Amino acid sequence: MEATTIRYVRGDATAPQAKGVKVIAHVCNDLGGWGKGFVLALSRRWPEPEAAFRRWHRERAGNDFGLGAVQLVRVEPYVWVANMVGQRGIRTARSTGVPVRYEAIDTALTALAGQALALGASVHMPRIGCGLAGGRWERVEPLVTARLVDRGVPVTVYDHD
Repeated sequence: MEATTIRYVRGDATAPQAKGVKVIAHVCNDLGGWGKGFVLALSRRWPEPEAAFRRWHRERAGNDFGLGAVQLVRVEPYVWVANMVGQRGIRTARSTGVPVRYEAIDTALTALAGQALALGASVHMPRIGCGLAGGRWERVEPLVTARLVDRGVPVTVYDHD
């Protein structure tokens, strides 16, 4: 399993192009909100990631929910979705700055790497943290490379047409 760089493809990250076990990774906010961006595509395919995320947030007093945390949700025999809490709040008309938290994404990717290696899985994602979270891919890409690719986890990034 020798992955040296991120593979970039055109397509839909909810339909990962690979054999074997696959983890679809994406970034969520720390408010428990699920309703815009990539999560809508996930919810169109499977109800479980949203239901699990909302329950994780609702029961956060007794679990690890928070910036940098990862929740793995199985949606098919060989497909998992990784809900990674990597943005603080959401962008509103009045807010200044961006919700993305690079340190939280870094922490989440580190945790995800261990889980992906244990599952023998490849990881599939849109350009995480760069949509509604307002992040820049040139900041996120080195984190993905360091935390996943350099540890031997094959990563495919999907750009929607």
